Amino acid sequence: MTLEDILANYLPLEAASDELSDFFALFADRTRMRILSLLSVGELCVNDISFILGLNQSTVSHQLRNLKDKNLVGSRKDGKRTFYYISNGKLEDFFMQAVLATEE
Repeated sequence: MTLEDILANYLPLEAASDELSDFFALFADRTRMRILSLLSVGELCVNDISFILGLNQSTVSHQLRNLKDKNLVGSRKDGKRTFYYISNGKLEDFFMQAVLATEE
């Protein structure tokens, strides 16, 4: 395989590189990582996440909004409560693989 083949087939275009950078930047925040870790187990409401992580609700809501804006987290209403969940099964797999990779 030539260098040209590698560049043509494997190097992402600038726009795709920007999207990938934005995607991975979401995982650079400790609070978002902890929220995603909880949501990888099951759906939770802001109150539950706040209690478990020892954070105020506005911090959790802000981070959930960031994750939801990037389509990583979805939500559903149940009465007055909103429950959040990881909206992409591939993300759950990705997240679990990342956790396993850090344990090796």
